[in-house]
Amino acid sequence: MIKAVALDDESLALQVLQTYCEKTDEIELVQVFTEQKKAIRYLNKFDVDLLFLDIQMPDLNGIDLYKTLKQKTKVIFTTAHSQYAVEGFNVSATDYLLKPISPERFHQAIEKVKRELRLEHNDVDSTHISIRADFKLHQIALTDILLIEALDDYIQIHLEGDQRLTARATMKGILKKLPQTDFKRVHRSFIVPIGKIRSVYKDVINIGAFKIPIGSTYKKDILKNL
Repeated sequence: MIKAVALDDESLALQVLQTYCEKTDEIELVQVFTEQKKAIRYLNKFDVDLLFLDIQMPDLNGIDLYKTLKQKTKVIFTTAHSQYAVEGFNVSATDYLLKPISPERFHQAIEKVKRELRLEHNDVDSTHISIRADFKLHQIALTDILLIEALDDYIQIHLEGDQRLTARATMKGILKKLPQTDFKRVHRSFIVPIGKIRSVYKDVINIGAFKIPIGSTYKKDILKNL
């Protein structure tokens, strides 16, 4: 069951989403909000699979609001203005629904959410992980990952062959997708594959051409696993 929350300053728009969700077996709309502050408090406290989020709102627009959330849940933007579509997908939105939302278009968006969640849930302890970036879902071989670096609201995955992939995600979120025995957080800004550590010298890890600092909080656990 997909647990969803909806935020829109228009009650009628929320009623439409509630009606569609009630008629869809795979989704439970657990909360609806017209006030941004209440929605933000809820989303930063409780785990949610999906957020229906209006873009044009009186205080903070939906895209900027989404960037502030600690939990990077799946998001479907809803709006009456098509010019926001590209910006919406730039923050890795699963879909973008133009009001008035038709039942058919709503169900297409939910199917996208279901596919993404299935891929992500099946990736733990497998040979690949799925990452949404650059308007599509990427399948990345775990053996290709050299390190993962935090960049504000994004992560950058450094791959073999001097390739990089930048995605909107948290370090905590990406770590959950990775095999716990093979990947370790060594610093607030770095996750590394244990098997690719070439050497450790003076609290610095060497992987390929990269020199990665070991944070004091993580040092004991890292040395234990080497």
